[in-house]
Amino acid sequence: MNPYLDPGWVFTLLELLAALFVFVLGVVGLAIVVIYVLDVSQTKQALRRNYPVIVHFRYTFERLGQFFRQYFFAMDREEMPFNRAQRSWVYRAAKNIDNTVAFGSTRDLRPAGSVLFVNTPFPTLNEDAVPPHAVTIGPDCKHPYTTSSIFNISGMSYGAISKPAVQALSQGAKQAGCWMNTGEGGLTAMHLEGGADIVFQIGTAKNGVRNLEGMLDDGRLRDIAAHAQVKMFEIKLSQGAKPGKGGILPGAKVSAEIAAIRNIPVGVDAISPNRHPDIRNNDQLLDSIAHIRTVTGKPTGMKLVLGGSEWLDELFAIINLRGHASAPDFIALDSADGGTGAAPQALIDDMGLPLRESLPMLVDKLVEYGLRDRIKVIAAGKLITPADVAWALCMGADFVNSARGFMFALGCIQALQCNRNTCPTGITTHNLHLQRGLVPEDKAERVAFYHQNMTYEVGMIAHACGVREPRDLNRNHCRVVGPSGLSVPLSVLHKH
Repeated sequence: MNPYLDPGWVFTLLELLAALFVFVLGVVGLAIVVIYVLDVSQTKQALRRNYPVIVHFRYTFERLGQFFRQYFFAMDREEMPFNRAQRSWVYRAAKNIDNTVAFGSTRDLRPAGSVLFVNTPFPTLNEDAVPPHAVTIGPDCKHPYTTSSIFNISGMSYGAISKPAVQALSQGAKQAGCWMNTGEGGLTAMHLEGGADIVFQIGTAKNGVRNLEGMLDDGRLRDIAAHAQVKMFEIKLSQGAKPGKGGILPGAKVSAEIAAIRNIPVGVDAISPNRHPDIRNNDQLLDSIAHIRTVTGKPTGMKLVLGGSEWLDELFAIINLRGHASAPDFIALDSADGGTGAAPQALIDDMGLPLRESLPMLVDKLVEYGLRDRIKVIAAGKLITPADVAWALCMGADFVNSARGFMFALGCIQALQCNRNTCPTGITTHNLHLQRGLVPEDKAERVAFYHQNMTYEVGMIAHACGVREPRDLNRNHCRVVGPSGLSVPLSVLHKH
């Protein structure tokens, strides 16, 4: 007899399934009882105490809500900090696939603040177009830096981002011909291995160039400067997402390797001071810039967020008294809506000026004090599409930096888990299982494509405006919609 047709075998199987069902019900029931007891006995959360067990559905739905909004409910241009239309452009550019759209724009051109570029009746022909011209930073330094790249990788520390992410950015930056900023976490072998130009950032904790007391160590500074790939040094005064607060690296990300690079304890939250302990005023700031430039022989500037123009008046007046040689070689201006891996919400939401206000303020003050040719301007803060970059060039920036744009090129999906060591794409986590999804060689190509397509489309905007290359753009080539719904030229809205 076929055993599979034996009624006894069928009854046995049914008995086993019934027993399994009863067991599962018992486990579930026991779990519910345990959760119930824990909920009603705790005193910290009123909802758990008043609505035991079922309240956990609320927490689950609340957590899932952000993902449902992102994928199902939010329109293409509704999300924050970056909407789906912005991210989609970066993804397509990084994959080097067709980036055209059909039927019409989904962007509403009517809200105040909308940027509109001024097309000319006679656009620049392809044969007349030229690539971005080279710009020299710190021409009087022993080792000046000359580059033609208008779009570069902003500061992202090893520790805040993973090893394969740093490797991919380093290799991609070399392929693209742009620079890569180390962030305040210090210089690593991963930064160097790709062969890219590097800007070394000196944060308030002076990671990588500090002594045991946390002060600047000239010997370590010379060691960093000895690397030919290190082209410039940047003193970080403040960062867009957290002006007035030092960098924050959660202890879960402070491995033995990162601790050795930074000279900090393993597994302990790395919180940098609010400011450089040795820089209390503008005179000391200029002294520090001069000292680092002398020790390294390389261009030295600063990164900051503006809170107003009064400070610029004082700083630039001192520079003019000391002489233009005392000026920083560049100012990297970050926006109040800049990004970070971790920051207090009070700072990330409400502190500092956005780039739309601070960039023209900085450029105009440089012109007013006769320093515009001496100090180069690098703009950063949510500039991830060609229109963003072209606007900054119109406003007077010499270069644009981006961190989150290049994170999207690496595959970031805006999961908003940068501070939890659980990044699903392996970019901001040290979980080796999650990192394995990020293959540096493949992502490096996407970094290079993103840069290539960015430069191409910024050039396309420039040619439509009638100039030969992006750095020829000025405030006459861009308009901003006002409260009335009518636009005005940047040259009228912001006069030098």
